[in-house]
Amino acid sequence: MRRAFPELCFALLVGCGDGDGPAVVTTMASSSSSSGSPDASSSTAATSAAVDGTASEASGSSSGSGGDEVPVPSDEQWARLLALRYTDAPPPPDVSNAWADDDAAAALGQALFFDPRFSGPLLDGDNDGSSGTLGLDGEVHRVACASCHVPTDGFVDTRSPHQQISLAAGWVLRRTPGLLEVGFASLLGWGGRRDALYNVAFGAIENAREFNSSRLYVAKQLALHHRAAYEQLFGPMPDFADPLRFGTLDGQDNGCASLDATACPGRPGDGGVYDGLAPADREAVTRAVVNAGKALGAYLRRLRCGASRFDAWLDGDAGALSAAEVRGAIAFVSQGDCDRCHDGPMLTDFGFHNVGLVPQTVATVFVDLDDFGASVDLAAAQEDPLGVHGSYADGDDGRLPAAIDPAMLGAFKTPSLRCIAEHPSFMHTGHMSSLDEVVHFHVRGGDPGGFPGTSELAPLPLDADDEADLVAFLAALQGPGPDASLLSPP
Repeated sequence: MRRAFPELCFALLVGCGDGDGPAVVTTMASSSSSSGSPDASSSTAATSAAVDGTASEASGSSSGSGGDEVPVPSDEQWARLLALRYTDAPPPPDVSNAWADDDAAAALGQALFFDPRFSGPLLDGDNDGSSGTLGLDGEVHRVACASCHVPTDGFVDTRSPHQQISLAAGWVLRRTPGLLEVGFASLLGWGGRRDALYNVAFGAIENAREFNSSRLYVAKQLALHHRAAYEQLFGPMPDFADPLRFGTLDGQDNGCASLDATACPGRPGDGGVYDGLAPADREAVTRAVVNAGKALGAYLRRLRCGASRFDAWLDGDAGALSAAEVRGAIAFVSQGDCDRCHDGPMLTDFGFHNVGLVPQTVATVFVDLDDFGASVDLAAAQEDPLGVHGSYADGDDGRLPAAIDPAMLGAFKTPSLRCIAEHPSFMHTGHMSSLDEVVHFHVRGGDPGGFPGTSELAPLPLDADDEADLVAFLAALQGPGPDASLLSPP
């Protein structure tokens, strides 16, 4: 036995694995576009078509198990369904980032997202060069954001072995969150540890299990590989290559020497090269990485799922959904009451809920035990000098709560249900491998005990046919995904 430390109701899913959370982990063995808003006429058209039964067959959709008769939503159900209509309008302004909607910033952010040259050594022995790994234990420059947020697969991890949790420099113990529609969220990560897209980068960079890097090394690599684009946006960059002012730090010396190291070169608290810098130079290093994070944020805000067949059905295309998918949509907003938490155009309240989940073994040897979720992560965000309340943000809209609600114990973010049907695993633990499992978990009211906090779930009045219809409906939420130009380096 050995111990390790890892880092958007119904948490069906949502850098690599939200890795700077507090959870204690036990391993069981040694590991070497549609746009606009729907109106009454579109809903009436869809209702009329449903009465005629013309929505009974939709291309590529499940036939369900309740026959081909298409039910007619009640007025109340229609109102709740229409409230879920996708919007392709941009995310709301991000006051924390003055470059959030800047085209040049997004281009730089896209280049940074695909660049592995910021990462330090791989640490886990499972990095053996085999399929699904990023290289060999000890190799540097192997981890990029795109390594665990695979662009061609909806920016989730379909690369790591077992497709449950991510193997970057090491194994992370919360499943890698998806990035589509992330621009609509203000609190980020499974437990809300980060309160802005610009500071998410630090959680990935300075985590031994993810990039295993440091802010000083990232600043040096920015200067070496991205200076011109950076200075076009943010002004002159200090000479981070100057060894007398900023010390020497190469990829092999950068980051942690082991997964449990506490002092890692290039980061605050290293007792060496970073801590030895003049205060103004430490500030310059952190500011450069913050600016890189703001460019990344500008890119991430452009990653959209897009409108789905469900939205086309809401707009009056009666043939867009099968009978099973229509039944699932109605169950979603009626006896399932799923829109209590999965509401709005992104099908999430962006809040945190305890769903009574007992973690199971993933990646053959890991169990994420005693993960207190938002109660710990939100408290850490409140104390973070990189947060929106500090000097690195361009504004603070009060997105962090003033106090931590006791209900946040064991609570995790409600993920968006947009574009989830093809994800390889679900829940923050990643231990469920199908939407059938997830739906059944919620229908039975979650686990009876063995998790921190108090579950919000109760059994639902749904049978096996209803569960199949809900799964069919969730598959109908698949959109076209981001523009192809965003899926590779610029």
